[in-house]
Amino acid sequence: MNLAEAVLEKEYKIVAIETDDEEMESFLFSLGCYSGEPITVISHLKGGCVVSIKDARYNFDMQLAEAIQITEAA
Repeated sequence: MNLAEAVLEKEYKIVAIETDDEEMESFLFSLGCYSGEPITVISHLKGGCVVSIKDARYNFDMQLAEAIQITEAA
């Protein structure tokens, strides 16, 4: 499951970042978005979603959201 398919206000755990774009992967890493980190979708927007990672909120477009693979948090 990817971030674009996530249910609002539910906490998930990032499993992997699936992209061949190293720049995108390093950008996500700099935001604290990497495997094992909790992530919550605050809002779905027309072109992406707003997420909460480590007490910060970010607006991800669909390309970023689809690259982030998640699973339900335990």
